[in-house]
Order: sequence, then structure tokens, then C-alpha cells
Amino acid sequence: MFRCRNIYKAGCLVAIHFHPAALKLSLLARTPINDIQLVAAAVRVGFTTVSTRKMVDKLSAEERNELLQPLIQAGWKVQSNRDAIEKEFKFKDFNEAFGFMTRVALLAEKMDHHPEWFNVYNKVQVTLSSHDVNGLSKRDVRMAAFMDLLVK
Repeated sequence: MFRCRNIYKAGCLVAIHFHPAALKLSLLARTPINDIQLVAAAVRVGFTTVSTRKMVDKLSAEERNELLQPLIQAGWKVQSNRDAIEKEFKFKDFNEAFGFMTRVALLAEKMDHHPEWFNVYNKVQVTLSSHDVNGLSKRDVRMAAFMDLLVK
């Protein structure tokens, strides 16, 4: 059975559905986090709703300059062989790495936007690109910003 949490923030209602196992993620997390904090993090990176499945557009040149700059400063790299961004996250141990991946996976399911990633022990390598548009979209930017918030 899924639980739903609603939060009214900055004039908009945000709803996110949580599987009961997701509520225990704080045991695996780098820092304790609960479902309200997860929703608040989603709001901070620009989600007005977490369960959205609308079509997206490829980032324009102007959007790329504006939206990718903060991510590049945060350690993301633009891949040279395709229109994608990548970053490697390092954690204390496997449990923290897996907790991070689980949180991102829950959001990815709600967004219907899934990262490409690779995990070995305490490292998670992430690549983001929107296959629907064959390149980067605002979904990739939001997902990257969300990942960065989780590790702060």
C-alpha cells in the first residue's frame, strides 16, 4: 500500500506517493531524511508536482547556457560523445550509496525519467539524458539538482 503526502508550499500543492519501504530510507542515508524533507527537496529544485508524465522538450541553446552552468559548477560534466551530463558520487560505504540510489529511483519512477547509472561499492556514476528528445531536457536538470541536494 502506498502512502501519499501533500505539502502546500509557495502557493502550490505538491503530492508525492511513497512506498512504505521508502519511509525507512533514513537508515541507509548519509543524513537522516523523512518523506516531508524529500518532498521539500523536490520543491526546491522546481517540481510543482512529482508525479508528472508530460512530454518534454530538448533544452534550447539559451536554456543550456542558463541551466547547465550551476550543474557544471557542482561537478557535473557534459559528455563529449552525446548530449548528456554525468557525475560520480562517492559515499562512505555501500549502504549510503544504495540509499542514495533508492531515493533517486523512487523519484525517477514518479517522473517516468530514469537515470543511467553504475554502482561499485561506495561510488555511483550517473548519466542523465532524455531519450524522448535524444538529448538534455529540463527533466535532466531537475534530476541532477535533486541528486545534488540529496548528498549535501
